[in-house]
Amino acid sequence: MTRRKITVTTTSSASDSNTTLYVETAGVSRSQQHQDALLRNATSSASFIRPPCQTDRVDESETTHLINAELLIPGRGEPQRNMSVIVQDGKITAVQSRSSLSPHFKKLRTTNVPVLLPGLWDCHTHLLGLTSFNFSELLTASPPALAGARIARNVHDILMSGFTSIRDLGGYAIEVSRAIEEGSLVGPNIYSAGAAISQTSGHGDIFDLPSGFVTSCLGVRDTQANAFAPATCPLLLADGVDECRRAVRLLTRRGAKCIKVFASGGVLSIADDPLRQQFSMDELRVIVDEATRAGRVVAAHCHGKNGIMAALHAGCHTIEHGTYMDAECVELMKKKGAIYVPTRTIVKIGVDHPELMSPESYRKMVETSKHHLAAYRLAVESGVKIALGTDLGISTPATHPLALGKSGGELVYAVVDGGMEPLAAIEAATAMGPEVLGDLGMAPKSGQVVVGYYADLIALNANPLEHMDLFKDPRNITHVWKGGKLFKSPTT
Repeated sequence: MTRRKITVTTTSSASDSNTTLYVETAGVSRSQQHQDALLRNATSSASFIRPPCQTDRVDESETTHLINAELLIPGRGEPQRNMSVIVQDGKITAVQSRSSLSPHFKKLRTTNVPVLLPGLWDCHTHLLGLTSFNFSELLTASPPALAGARIARNVHDILMSGFTSIRDLGGYAIEVSRAIEEGSLVGPNIYSAGAAISQTSGHGDIFDLPSGFVTSCLGVRDTQANAFAPATCPLLLADGVDECRRAVRLLTRRGAKCIKVFASGGVLSIADDPLRQQFSMDELRVIVDEATRAGRVVAAHCHGKNGIMAALHAGCHTIEHGTYMDAECVELMKKKGAIYVPTRTIVKIGVDHPELMSPESYRKMVETSKHHLAAYRLAVESGVKIALGTDLGISTPATHPLALGKSGGELVYAVVDGGMEPLAAIEAATAMGPEVLGDLGMAPKSGQVVVGYYADLIALNANPLEHMDLFKDPRNITHVWKGGKLFKSPTT
């Protein structure tokens, strides 16, 4: 993926200096398409993007800027005091101490912040546009246009909370990401699986609707061009090796950057058992093999041990939830180099909101919550690679604790519940983010404050290593840059 620069300048007062701040669109898109739309929408989306001034001037003062930080947390490595970061054309071009900064760079437009760190990653989200966990609404009460309208606000809130990148594991995120890239919406970088693959009677089946109707909407055999065909829906049903192979191919055709499979039963589905493995080994292997051939890794939803072990043996790259993980699972994860995404947020907060789910799902939520904490702590103590993700996915009001845009609590839970050190939790939410996409060509150079990486950066008003609770409140995120463009500051 590459970034192409389109300059649209505005002026505002920088919060920490007397210099004039020019905000350009360089790096908004990581695609080479839709540049005209980017310019057009930059001038029309008043609620998301500040209106541009009329100028065509392009010089170093507009494409390069300096960020001075009293404390730099680089994402991987030790924090550093009194550092300067230079951003040009959407990428980081220098990271050095302020004392060694050349006088030439001191003339650049400058932002001074207390704490600077990489933009955060939520490695497990769902952009569904639903208002509850009643998934039958996908087919009966939440058409894509309505879902998209809700998601437009969700992605804006996600970015404003400091999360510059998300991995979506089943939703409308592929389509939404195109709107973000062309400038129609403001939101994070999105790396999406498109739809999650389920077997019939699996976690992705919708049990309170007739099977024939669900299969006609979600089955990979149905390729008719309707609104819920496999080309667009957040869920796919596949049975047998051939359908599993076809499901992966449909998703890569749609534009998926990774593949998601339900390898065990789930909590929010009505009639399946989280302890039971789903998909046979042959089916799981063909999903992984086909994904690998297409340059994608596979994320496996797993609660029970059998599903975890099957997913690991099949070659899945990440294990999501891992509720009943034990020492044998942990050892195999380490041997395979798999990454654990614990999704503590949905467990921690979900048990407090039975109104959002069916009685049977709530019963399973309470039961699995009893085991999740021990699995999380075991993974941390054993040195398993961990990336943070929330499993947030419903369009509740912004004040709701499960609202998209409330991902910051996951860092707090990593420390308080998982037992991680604060610096390790930040690494799990930054540098580890791209690693969940594997090394097959889908992972971006982001998540660290390193020369040559994308300038996805955030600033906080205090030191999170001393006060991890800062991440819970988006108001503590004072600045957000994505691809070098300033999307949030005290004056925007």
